[in-house]
Amino acid sequence: MGHSFTSFHSHLVWSTKERAPIIDERIQDRLYGYIGGIIREKGGELLACGGVSDHIHLLLRMPSIIANADFLRHIKANSSKFINKNFPCQRFSWQEGYAGFAVSVLQLPRVKLYIKKQEEHHKKLSFQEEFVLLLKKHKIEFDAKYLF
Repeated sequence: MGHSFTSFHSHLVWSTKERAPIIDERIQDRLYGYIGGIIREKGGELLACGGVSDHIHLLLRMPSIIANADFLRHIKANSSKFINKNFPCQRFSWQEGYAGFAVSVLQLPRVKLYIKKQEEHHKKLSFQEEFVLLLKKHKIEFDAKYLF
């Protein structure tokens, strides 16, 4: 077979450094659009993007030509540079790690809706609470003392 055919969908979550609440409305739309461009440039597809002032959720089709960790490093590094260049009044960076969850094609609509409703969702739940619930739901083992 001369071609590769893949269907790798991921729900990715990470926060700003020290969960600083600095992704405001004037940054959010431009940031999400820019991240979509980064993903397209590498052969992926952004299906949903959302979050609140201290973290971001992405639902995307992963490209088959780059390792997940390298792809995420590329997204985070370039989006940080974009924010620092275009919004220089504040020093911006992302946290070091991330959480990534495989998503089946059948679950894409449900995860898109979850990401779309982040503002509403976080009126009841903090990022830390949400993050722990996601890890538990996906049966990812963790030591709470190293999470935040």
